[in-house]
Amino acid sequence: MGLLPSLSLLSLFILSPLLTTTTTTVTAQAPPPVFKCTAKSTCTALAGYVSPNTTTLGHIQSLFQLPSLLPLLGANGLPSSTPSTHKVPQNSTVRIPFPCRCTHGSGFSDHVPSYVVVKNDGLFHIASGVFSGLMAYQQIQTVNNITDANLIYVGQTLWIPLPCSCDDVDGQQVVHYAHVVAPNSTVNEIAKEFDTTSPTLMRLNGISDPRKLIAGQVLDVPLKACSSSDVQTSSPADSLLAANGTYIYTANNCSKCTCDAANDYKLQCQPSGLKPANGSTCTGTEAAPPPGKNGAWKVEQVSWSWAIVLVSIQLCRFL
Repeated sequence: MGLLPSLSLLSLFILSPLLTTTTTTVTAQAPPPVFKCTAKSTCTALAGYVSPNTTTLGHIQSLFQLPSLLPLLGANGLPSSTPSTHKVPQNSTVRIPFPCRCTHGSGFSDHVPSYVVVKNDGLFHIASGVFSGLMAYQQIQTVNNITDANLIYVGQTLWIPLPCSCDDVDGQQVVHYAHVVAPNSTVNEIAKEFDTTSPTLMRLNGISDPRKLIAGQVLDVPLKACSSSDVQTSSPADSLLAANGTYIYTANNCSKCTCDAANDYKLQCQPSGLKPANGSTCTGTEAAPPPGKNGAWKVEQVSWSWAIVLVSIQLCRFL
């Protein structure tokens, strides 16, 4: 517990049921992550959450306030039938999808997730323990306009700013992934793990000497992705971008689009078999690319085939 010399003992006694304090001084602390953005934009980014204990996918969904379990399953390449009770072992990394907003030269999660302070919480614990060091406690302090990092209150709602970016990298669309460096990791190993290059990682993260990589440092890792350039989405405003090895849902969950390097990074879409998110009806053409682009055009073909069958049935009734 930190000391607050600016308050009298009487003040501390009065506030003690609501006041929680924390000591924020640590040794060998990694620098606060700042992911650069060259222009104002929005996108979907990913963050690697390392679970501090054994938990479930449902708990992680709740912690990061995801609208449903499906985005979490897709980001981790898990079957869509995976239940929320699926166990996540301690120290396992789970990819968290979230909306990113780029402004003023850097990117953060778009005012999500939020976290409600509980007894004995502190900003350092929230940043490093609850959210596995994906941001520095000072960043939580800044975005929430907290004057004294040692003064937060039980029941206080905090915006947790996850680092992100929407920029292209080396002329290619990518999904930016916030990766927490594990002990004894090297830049070369991380680059190989995520199918990128050491020079790219160093340039994106302002690393001049790879030997100075710090455990706990959060790196901006560009993941190769499939884009919607080959997919006719339900709206011109729609923009689909999926990292390799993941899938996403579009058109009110009617279409499931998968990204796989084996398919030359072309988004493969098909009917999801799920009920639409807004209670409407799936037509089967929500995410069909033009013929010849990839296998997703078969979705539209199937829809037209059923339409012909139904018309034929109706004609027979009148003959």
